[in-house]
Amino acid sequence: MLAIKGARVLTMAEAGLLENAVVLVDGDLITEVGENITIPEGCTIYDAAGKYLLPGFIDSHTHIGLEEEIYRIEGSDVNEIAEPIAPQLRALDGINFWDLAFADALKGGVTRSLSMPGSANLIGGQAVFLKHLASAPQDMVYKQSCGLKAALGENPKRVYAEQKKSPVTRMANASLMREALYSAAMNIDREDNQASELFRMEPVRRVIKKEIPLLVHAHRADDIMTALRIKDEFDIDMVIQHGTEAVTIADELRKRNVAVFLGPFLINRAKVELKEASFRTAALLAERGVKFSLITDHPVVPIEHLRVCAALAVREGLDEDAALRAISSWPAEILKVSQELGSVSRGQKADLVVYSGHPLDFRSRVEMAMVDGLTWRG
Repeated sequence: MLAIKGARVLTMAEAGLLENAVVLVDGDLITEVGENITIPEGCTIYDAAGKYLLPGFIDSHTHIGLEEEIYRIEGSDVNEIAEPIAPQLRALDGINFWDLAFADALKGGVTRSLSMPGSANLIGGQAVFLKHLASAPQDMVYKQSCGLKAALGENPKRVYAEQKKSPVTRMANASLMREALYSAAMNIDREDNQASELFRMEPVRRVIKKEIPLLVHAHRADDIMTALRIKDEFDIDMVIQHGTEAVTIADELRKRNVAVFLGPFLINRAKVELKEASFRTAALLAERGVKFSLITDHPVVPIEHLRVCAALAVREGLDEDAALRAISSWPAEILKVSQELGSVSRGQKADLVVYSGHPLDFRSRVEMAMVDGLTWRG
């Protein structure tokens, strides 16, 4: 058993801030958290006096392991552009678990991430939820096929216009996405389809059954509204990816309880859809009651800078507690894993990070990270 003592614990739970607290870890679980905890005899003790302890951060939209550090051509496995509808693809099959970015993530306190295909296709494949530290590469998979990536807007138009085939307009984007969902809904219980078609469309059927959400890349307000119309038509679970202009239709998002994986904003305005990119968006969405998590879209922004993005959102008006929740408890809630992740609470997985100072202070360093009880030292 491990006892982490003396830290200021930002629990990201009802307990709030605990001063001079003790966190007990047994195996891969947190067993006790509090300010007046007796440390059992025989515990290994980690002295965190004067430091900050938080849950490991979660980056809910990345391409980590798919679009690799250094090997940007040889290791680019993020977009399969042969066909606009490709739900059968699995991000997991393209992950390089030796990508340097996994170690970088720990340096920034990010212990888990959602890695997904890119936005070249209307339906691009299945996302995978990863741990950034494990005893063996195969153990870095936390949850397989936990969302189906989709995209609206300019990227599918550009990719397939170059191939001189549909889609080349926003109308075709929406129509082809609807066709895939309609086909899955009409054939949801049929067993007389060809095996290849059953395999290809099974992830879309899972979306129809609300087993996984549709993760829709959409920057502009009109594209987000198209996504919401599709959600209404098929009664599916959905999370908007990026949401650059989400503030414009915040009421529509809140009414449908649709969350946003927000960002990245630590970028230049490289395309027309990023015209309204601003860290101020986080504060405005919070004011309007829209649930969101902050993202890096790694490698667009290096994953270790997720907390930098949170700090910049605070500078632009977001409450400090909300900023920390937007990279811990809120992505856990949106991804439906809050029973295990996102807070420093009894019974949660031992995903913990010790910082030399406040995590939103750029001068603070990660001194220790823990993932499922395994320890990494900075």
